[in-house]
Amino acid sequence: MKQPEDQVYIDKVKHGDSASYAFLVDRYKHMAYTIALRILRNAEDAEDAAQEGFVKAYQQIHRFEGKSKFSTWLYTIVYRVAITKLEQQRVATVPIHEEDAKTYLRHYQTPQLEHLQESEQRTYIKEAIERLPATEGLLITLYYLDEKTIREIEEITGLSESNIKVKLFRARKVLEEQLRFLL
Repeated sequence: MKQPEDQVYIDKVKHGDSASYAFLVDRYKHMAYTIALRILRNAEDAEDAAQEGFVKAYQQIHRFEGKSKFSTWLYTIVYRVAITKLEQQRVATVPIHEEDAKTYLRHYQTPQLEHLQESEQRTYIKEAIERLPATEGLLITLYYLDEKTIREIEEITGLSESNIKVKLFRARKVLEEQLRFLL
């Protein structure tokens, strides 16, 4: 488990050893970036949001009390930074209608995902997740790829437990449809 080791570095940072923060950044940079990318859907904006999240976490590390995992606390900060950036850049968009995809799916036989090589599976799954709405893609990523609990996701996103479960259920169905469409 990472938490005890994290706490050692957190304590060092709290006592003025700012170089110890690099360990925490290195450990959590990939998922922080992934969270931001799922929300912002732009690599540069996601890098900025992740970096800003790490800076804010560093500035506020004295407030981290250890009631949750450090990763949960950090991902909450990154999530909020990304949501704020998204709201600032929100542009009027036209929703993509899923009827076209559903019509296409009725007439298309899909090969089984199990017949693909593992690297191909990851590629298709990643692409399918990217096609999900931002919140659903984030929830799928946190729950299945980062193996966060519903409670941890609730802390990160601020969504209720029931809302997370409903969104995960719906996201799984859409993800399945997207995979069928892609395959």
